Amino acid sequence: MFPASKMKRNDIQYLYVAILIFLRFYINYKSENLKRRYIYPVLIISVSIGFYYFEDYLDKKEVNFSDPGVEASVFSFFYLPSSTTGIVVSHSHYSLSYSEKHEQPEWVAYELKKEHLSKNEFKRPFFEIDKKIRSSSADWRNYKNSGYDKGHLCPAADRRFTYKAFEETFLTSNISPQNHKFNAGIWNLLEQKTRYWATIYNNVYVITGGILETDLKTIGYEAVSVPEYFYKIILDMSSEEPKMIGFLIPHEDSDKKLSDFVVPVDRIEKLTGIDFFPKLDDVVEDRLEASSNDQEWKF
Repeated sequence: MFPASKMKRNDIQYLYVAILIFLRFYINYKSENLKRRYIYPVLIISVSIGFYYFEDYLDKKEVNFSDPGVEASVFSFFYLPSSTTGIVVSHSHYSLSYSEKHEQPEWVAYELKKEHLSKNEFKRPFFEIDKKIRSSSADWRNYKNSGYDKGHLCPAADRRFTYKAFEETFLTSNISPQNHKFNAGIWNLLEQKTRYWATIYNNVYVITGGILETDLKTIGYEAVSVPEYFYKIILDMSSEEPKMIGFLIPHEDSDKKLSDFVVPVDRIEKLTGIDFFPKLDDVVEDRLEASSNDQEWKF
C-alpha cells in the first residue's frame, strides 16, 4: 500500500500520525481503563522507534535502478553522462538523471536512429509519475494553471515506433516547465533538426535538459524549478571522424537561427557540473567538447 520506493518523508510523517490516531481510538475501544494508561504509551514508543529506523533505512538505502525489462548493458551504455544527484534511471527507450531538488531531470539521454522515426499517430496518454524514482517524480498537477507547458525532453515524436516507447515519454521525470512560445517555437525547431540529422547520419546520440541553478522561479506545490536556459547536445559517431554539437538556448521565444545558439559542450559542462561523455576517449572528448564549429552539420 505504501511501497518504500515511492514514499517521501512527508508521507511517512502523515502515516505515522494516522497510525497513532488509530491506535488511540482502538485502545479506547478495546482496553479497560486501568490497562489503557500503560498500553498506549508502550505502543507510542514502539511505533516511534519503528518509524525512526524506517526513515533511517530510506535515507541510507541505495536506489535500485535495475529493471527486469531492461538489459544490464543499458546502464553501462558508452555515452551515459555523469550524475550530480546519484539518481540515474534507465527506461526501455531513454535514461535520465533526476534532481529531487528541482523536481525534474538534470539530463535525459537517448539514442535516435533513422529506423526510430515513424509517422505513427497514437492517442496521447496522460502524464504519470515515474515509479522508478524512490521519492517519485513531480506530480503533473504542479503544471496546472502555471502558464507553462509540460515540455518533453525526450520528445514523444522521437519515440513513435511503438506505442510503449511513445507512452514512456509521458512520465513526469521526462518533462520540464517550458514557456509555450519557446516550446512550440525555437525548441521545437531544434527537435525537428535533431530528427533530420538522425535521418541523414543514420544514428545520433542526444543529451538534453535545463540548466538547473539555485534561486530559480518555481511552480506548483512541489516547487518545480523553471530553467532560464535549456541545452541539447548531439553526438554523431557514424563516421570515422565523430562530430559533436551543443546548443544553449535562453528560455524565451526567439526568431534567431539555430546556429546562433551553438556553443562548445565544455561551456554546458561548466554550467551544469556534468561530464557528458566520461567514457569517451579523452583526446577525442577534449577535441569535440571544445569545438563550436557547426560547419560539419547540415542545417
